[in-house]
Amino acid sequence: MTNSNRKEHLHAPPLKGWRLSFLRSFKGDDAATAAVPEDERQIDWVRLLPFAALHLSCLGVLWVGWSPVAVAVSVVAYWVRMFAITGFYHRYFSHRTFKTSRLVQFLFAVLGNAAVQRGPLWWAGHHRHHHRHSDVASDVHSPKEHGFWWSHVLWITSRSNFPTRLYNVRDLARFPELRFLDRFDVIVPALLAVAMYALGEYCGSRFPALGTSGWQMFVWGFSISTIVLFHATCTINSLSHLFGRRRFATEDHSRNNIWLALITMGEGWHNNHHYYQGSVRQGFYWWEFDLTYYLLKVLSWVGLVSDLRPVPERVYDRAISEP
Repeated sequence: MTNSNRKEHLHAPPLKGWRLSFLRSFKGDDAATAAVPEDERQIDWVRLLPFAALHLSCLGVLWVGWSPVAVAVSVVAYWVRMFAITGFYHRYFSHRTFKTSRLVQFLFAVLGNAAVQRGPLWWAGHHRHHHRHSDVASDVHSPKEHGFWWSHVLWITSRSNFPTRLYNVRDLARFPELRFLDRFDVIVPALLAVAMYALGEYCGSRFPALGTSGWQMFVWGFSISTIVLFHATCTINSLSHLFGRRRFATEDHSRNNIWLALITMGEGWHNNHHYYQGSVRQGFYWWEFDLTYYLLKVLSWVGLVSDLRPVPERVYDRAISEP
């Protein structure tokens, strides 16, 4: 299918209710449909320095060593923040697949911000753009159009991608607390880094048998955990458009990949998601492990979230391959 035909396909018939409200958040994005010029894909080396320093800080493990408690904290920090990214940055802020209170929305926005993947408005704005232009030249992180490394990480370092696409998230931008997190997106990660160091110092002085320290907890609980989390998240932009099976005939190259689903709490069922974005569930079948969905289900039982949107029956009838 040609790009012109694909662009026509994006203009769906008028919708009602929440679908219309959600799609209105895309208004004003037409100016971004053109491919990004090469001169705007330049890496901003000044802004890249903190990102590079975070990667290099992982090498500190050679000096601080490891301890069971530091590794355990690192694992917990990974999964908690991964859920904030997949459940809220993605399925809530980007796709509005369920409802929650303003307080819960803010708390999980803070947790997502702690993942060092910038603010919720920036994340959702770029992600909505990705779905509208998936795997065409104007998709800023398509591996088919721009190569693996650009799609995986380098697109984030481009000057043209630093601004928040506020025209894509007008439904979210009305919350001043979310705009604050977006504008000052380094505050929460900095506080987490300090908290990890303080935790290590406390454990080292109060419980010396644990064998940890401030710098060890910083390296494991913040640096290593954050970098692994970052690259695991990025595999959905890169690897999920290159490797896996295609159950649905989408107009992009999205694929389902069980291994990526395991490390991202269900995000690896990417072809499912690209075919039908309105469901809170991305593992459409019971055997498709989707830990994010299970946890959101639990949160709905205790009243923290509600109105989890299911996969419509008609979607299953449109599969082009066996489950």
